[in-house]
Amino acid sequence: MSELKKRIDFVYIFDVQDGNPNGDPDAGNLPRVDAETGMGLVTDVCLKRKVRNYVQIAKQTDKGCAIEGYDIYIKEKAVLGRSHIKAANALGYSLGEETKAKMSNDIASILSEISLSDGLSIESDEEDNNVLVVSSDADKDTIKTWLKESDLSKTVVTFINKVLKGAKTKKTTECEKEGGREWMCKTFFDIRSFGAVLSLKSAPNFGQVRGPIQFTFARSVDPIAAAEHSITRMAVATEKEAEKQSGDNRTMGRKATVPYGLYVCHGFISANLAKQTGFSEEDLALFWEALKNMFDVDRSAARGLMSAQKLIVFKHDSPLGNAPANKLFDLVKVEKVCNGAPRSFSDYEVTIDRENVPSNVTVEELI
Repeated sequence: MSELKKRIDFVYIFDVQDGNPNGDPDAGNLPRVDAETGMGLVTDVCLKRKVRNYVQIAKQTDKGCAIEGYDIYIKEKAVLGRSHIKAANALGYSLGEETKAKMSNDIASILSEISLSDGLSIESDEEDNNVLVVSSDADKDTIKTWLKESDLSKTVVTFINKVLKGAKTKKTTECEKEGGREWMCKTFFDIRSFGAVLSLKSAPNFGQVRGPIQFTFARSVDPIAAAEHSITRMAVATEKEAEKQSGDNRTMGRKATVPYGLYVCHGFISANLAKQTGFSEEDLALFWEALKNMFDVDRSAARGLMSAQKLIVFKHDSPLGNAPANKLFDLVKVEKVCNGAPRSFSDYEVTIDRENVPSNVTVEELI
């Protein structure tokens, strides 16, 4: 892996046509907007999600598993604690002490006939009593979820919860935290790139990682005109709804879109933080690839037509950089060239003032 040695700043420009680029849950999932200016917004978290999804697809084997070093930590519907336990087991860290509790014959009979959750097992002690064992690396949250989904009696559930409550966990040492962070960075592309908070209460605490790549919110060049559309589904969900409509069976809904919006996002890549997480030149190439192609593997009727239009990269000659990022970003101008409301990227002109780019900074257009 080639080490990333120089600071990078970039401008990422994308657009949306007849879609909702980033709904706001606090506003009925309408497109996010700056209330004072009417400019559309897309959060940095939304863009990072799309990068993660692209890498997860691009870096998987034929069997659907992640290629080594390119797994994703913040996956959709992931249980983060499982990754921490996997790291601790791989590094040989003890997560706690094995806990044992003697069971009644009735409880032992019930548990011996079902498939127990990971971390639970049954064995016999020296006096031939049935004993429930909670392993030292058991994930309590996983076991509790298993209990909620099981059909076990209240007596059995209460017994297992009591044993779990008595299970002792072990705090990670500073040395173990450092080892855990290093393992997580090597294993997960998104931790290596964006950083992560790894201080979970329910799993080994590995502290925090600051990632070398950071985004701003993307902001539209012009105010957006969010529209809501009534839509009809030619079906209903229940028999009661069908009876109420006398067989007409229609359901009304709402859909929010932006007719057109051109969004500009600014990004920063720190060579110093890249050195700490192990983010490499190869990782950078994958990141650029994701920005170019991530909308094409994330299509949705709700998001309409989203496209990457420009990726302008400023490369410095040193780890600390040779010019303020905001001064470089000011060299990129996005101006409307049409009369009336813009409805396509061709209604704008993007220019770079190359004459005023510092001599120790190079500029490249990757899109």
